[in-house]
Amino acid sequence: MTNRVVITGMGIVCPVGNDVESTWRALLAGTGGMAETTIFDAATFPSKFGAEVKDYDFANYTKYPNLHSFANRGACFAIGATAQACRQAGIEIETDNPADGIDRRRMGIYLGAGEGSVDNDNFFGAIVNGWDDDKQQMDWSAWAEVAFGKMHPMVELEQEPNMPASHLALLTGALGVTRSCLTACAASTQAVGEATMLVRSGKADIMIAGGAHSMIHPLGVTGFNRLTALSTRNDSPQTASRPFSASRDGFVLGEGAAIVILESLDSARKRGVEILAEIIGFGSSSDAFRVTDMHEEARGAVQAMEKALADANITYKDIDYISTHGTATSENDSIETVAIKKVFKERAKSVPASSPKSMFGHLIGAAGCAELITCVLAIRDNILPPTMNLTDPDPQLDLDYVPNKARKAKVDTAMNESFGFGGQNNVLVIRRYRE
Repeated sequence: MTNRVVITGMGIVCPVGNDVESTWRALLAGTGGMAETTIFDAATFPSKFGAEVKDYDFANYTKYPNLHSFANRGACFAIGATAQACRQAGIEIETDNPADGIDRRRMGIYLGAGEGSVDNDNFFGAIVNGWDDDKQQMDWSAWAEVAFGKMHPMVELEQEPNMPASHLALLTGALGVTRSCLTACAASTQAVGEATMLVRSGKADIMIAGGAHSMIHPLGVTGFNRLTALSTRNDSPQTASRPFSASRDGFVLGEGAAIVILESLDSARKRGVEILAEIIGFGSSSDAFRVTDMHEEARGAVQAMEKALADANITYKDIDYISTHGTATSENDSIETVAIKKVFKERAKSVPASSPKSMFGHLIGAAGCAELITCVLAIRDNILPPTMNLTDPDPQLDLDYVPNKARKAKVDTAMNESFGFGGQNNVLVIRRYRE
C-alpha cells in the first residue's frame, strides 16, 4: 500500500507578493512585478530590468537572523517562504522541544535551489584586480589581495546549491532526508515530485519541498542575454513578459522562493491540519537533445506529461487547467503548444492553459513550485490566473491561454509543467482533496 500525499502548507516570496494571499491577489488583478533593475547597475546591459523581490527582510521570519546572516539571496527568500508554509501546516520552527507531535527524523527537505554568491562586488573586484591586460591572463597574487582581504569567507560555500536546504534544516529542525537539485527551470517541480515519491513510499511522513533562486546578478543577466533568452523591451518592462504573443522576445528574469509542505494523508489526519490539495501524479523525462533547445517535436515534454497522467491514473480528459511553463521565448511557447496538442488531442483547444510568468517573471529554480501554488489556489477558488500582455496572439499558437483577465472556472484537477535548460522536463498533477 502506498501513501496518499497531500499539501498542508504553502509559502511564497516573489516579485508580486511576499506571501501567498498577496501574491494571489496580484495575479488575479493582472499585476506585474517588472521594473528597472536595482540590485546592480544594469544601465549598459541589453536587459536593464527584471522582476525583483521588494520590501522583504528574512529577519522577520526567524528569531536567530545571525545564524543565516551569510545566506545567499535565494536562501534568504526560502527562509520566509518556509516559515509561512510551516505556520499554515502547524509545524513549529526554531525550537528544541516542539509540541506539534512531529517526529523530526521523519521530516525532510527537498529543494530545487540555485547557486548564489553572497559577495558579488568583492568577487568581481578580485577578478578585475587580478587581470593582467598585458599578459592576457590572471595574476593570482593580485587576485589574492582582494580575495583574502575583503571577500566574505562564505562566498564559495554559499554558492553550493545544497546550502539553502541546510538553512531550512536549521530553521525547522528537520532531521530526515535532505536533498537538493539544480535542474534549471524545472528544479522545484522535480523537488516536489521526488519529495512526493518519498512520502508516498513511506520513507518520510512530511517533506518541506519547493525551490529558491536569484540570478539577478551581473553573471546571470549576462549569460541569459548572451543566449538571447531575455526580453530587451526596456521601454516597457511591465509588458515585457508576453507568453504566447507574436511579439514575445524572451523571458523576464525574476527571483524568489516557493515552498509546499507535503504530508502523508495519515499524518495530516492525525495532526488535524487542513488539507489544501492532493498530489496524484508526477512525470519526468529528458529530451536528450541540445542543452539550450527543446526537441522540436516536443518528445521530452510529451513523455513527462503522459507519465504524470499515468502516475495519477487519469487521462487528459480529466484535466481542468494547465499551468504552462510559458516563458515567452519563441521556442518554448511554440514547442509547449505542440506538446499540449499531442497529449490533449481533441481537447487541446478547450483546456485553459495560462502562464503566471507573464506577471512574476521567470523565477528559474523557484518557478515550478510557485506555479504549483497557483494551481492549488485555482482549485480552492475556482478561478484561473491570466496570461497577461497577450494582446497580439501568435496565429500559430491557438490554444486557450486565458488572455489578460482572470476567469472563473470549475477546477478540480490541474497539471503543472516545467521544462528546463538541458532538456529537463518535470510535470505534476494535483486535484481537489476528497476523502
